[in-house]
Amino acid sequence: MSTPTIETKYVFTLTVRIGDVVTAGETGTGVRRIIPIIGGEVTGAVTGKVLPFGADFQIIRPNELIDLEAKYAFETDDGATVYVENKGMRFGPVDLLQKLKRGEPVDPKLIYFRTVPKFETGHEKYRWLMEHIFVASAARHADRVVIDVHQVM
Repeated sequence: MSTPTIETKYVFTLTVRIGDVVTAGETGTGVRRIIPIIGGEVTGAVTGKVLPFGADFQIIRPNELIDLEAKYAFETDDGATVYVENKGMRFGPVDLLQKLKRGEPVDPKLIYFRTVPKFETGHEKYRWLMEHIFVASAARHADRVVIDVHQVM
């Protein structure tokens, strides 16, 4: 008997609007940044709005490798609240990452930005979000992060 193959299926997109970056400075493991989450939308198999609270907590390593952990929530169009904890990394050529930091546009295909979102909700209709593993591909823009969420089958 062989193990099941791993496949993914696109399920929805989170467009997360972000506020101004707060920097706590060099902490010994890298530069700590906190980026407030101020809203957004959810489109696809799940629809709704990203709630205006939470943040993305980042450590920027000396080689510009960025470890990130975002915590926030969204509300579906039918009233369910879903908590999101999204861990991942962003990496690419240093000059392009510095352009992103300055809010300048960069082709998302040139930056490796992947995450593993985890969801929690008490709403029965969306319980499946807690019963599967998800992976995501993301793109950072000056005022938002766009995250395409895929279910691991």
